[in-house]
Amino acid sequence: MGIALFILFSIAAVASDSGNWPMFRGVSALGVAKGAAPLSWNADADSGPLRNIKWKTLIPGLGHSSPVIWGNRLFVATAVSAAGTAPLRVGLYGDGASANDNGEQSWIVYCLDKRTGKILWERTAYKGVPRSKRHTKGTHANTTVAVDGKRLIVFFGSEGLYAYDLDGKQLWSKDFGVIDQGPKGYDLSWGFSSSPVLFEDKVIVQCDDRNRPFAAALSALDGKELWRTSRAGASNHGWATPGVVSVGDRALVVLNAWPFIAAYDLATGKERWRLRSEGDIPVPTPILARGLIFVTNAHSGPAPLYAIKPDAEGDITPADGLRTSAGIVWSEPKNGAYMQTPLVVDDLLYSCSDRGVLKVYDAATGKLHYQQRLGAGTTGFSASPVAAGGRVYFTSEEGEVYVIKVGPHFELMATNKMGEISMASPAVSEGALFFRTRGHLVAIAGAK
Repeated sequence: MGIALFILFSIAAVASDSGNWPMFRGVSALGVAKGAAPLSWNADADSGPLRNIKWKTLIPGLGHSSPVIWGNRLFVATAVSAAGTAPLRVGLYGDGASANDNGEQSWIVYCLDKRTGKILWERTAYKGVPRSKRHTKGTHANTTVAVDGKRLIVFFGSEGLYAYDLDGKQLWSKDFGVIDQGPKGYDLSWGFSSSPVLFEDKVIVQCDDRNRPFAAALSALDGKELWRTSRAGASNHGWATPGVVSVGDRALVVLNAWPFIAAYDLATGKERWRLRSEGDIPVPTPILARGLIFVTNAHSGPAPLYAIKPDAEGDITPADGLRTSAGIVWSEPKNGAYMQTPLVVDDLLYSCSDRGVLKVYDAATGKLHYQQRLGAGTTGFSASPVAAGGRVYFTSEEGEVYVIKVGPHFELMATNKMGEISMASPAVSEGALFFRTRGHLVAIAGAK
């Protein structure tokens, strides 16, 4: 086992065992927690008595930033409009217009007590008029913060990158200028959503501005830029969070983007491999599980899912008509996952479309075990799934949480209501679930 792989697994083990959920989708974005989590609850007072709700805390403003946890502290970010309630349009639609939400905002990070929901501190990182527009389904605070026990990293795109200690003292900040993201060739701006990644005292960012896309690594200690790699030609756009994975004794940064998915050496920023991809609005985060890197995206027809060898090199794009190459173990051209990062539990890969069509594959071979629609097909699914105790949790935009039993056959165990729009991926810690809804943070605990 290589040194980097050992370190990666050691970090994951420490974070999992302690109940920490340090970044988007937890440890290494894998979305899997140790131990059990609640099976059933009700957070919708209009549908009946509240059940298994540990606490519920109002969070002002609008944000799709997911909760992260270190010890007994929970962190989340938001953007508060000076004009009042910000508009949000959810559901299944193809309109790509920008939201009418361009007035003054305050970008704020909150720290809460995980046990009680009490707000311990809040810090305003930036206040002003947004430097770029956002999508009608997005927010000005899409990104999830990252924490490693020493510092908290908060990235608001055009409004800057910030580092705090866990008591809220600002350590440093960096301004990357305007990061205007939208599909190339169209006069559309959709906002920033690529969350920062903390790995071995490095901060990794993916900034796919339509005119000057780049990736960078910074020192988590002082914000000093360690390397910056231009992605001009390798990427026109992407909204995904970087995946940091290991290949032997070398760590890689894998970036989901269009028209190329690409991997870069963590130490130098040098490109190691690239893969021409068809899904032209990439959102899901690359993950490493069962010895393979899984990347998916979808839009405008094509919807590929790739299982990539960690030691791939060069151009690994399959030849026309083929699904594999020297670097690709298997691929599926019609997977359909547009918004959600896939999840691997045991030997199964769960991949769900924004329309709620779940496909479950054998992670090693790509064999499809089953396909099943969640819900009635009338609502969108943007939050990525998480797993705990042999169960997988899928959250619809309307706030219905479907609990699926892990296994090669479909079994719906429960359907639970949050009572609010739910766009953010939940966190899991010490047997409890933590959801960010339209206006609240909600802790679910109780019967397993």
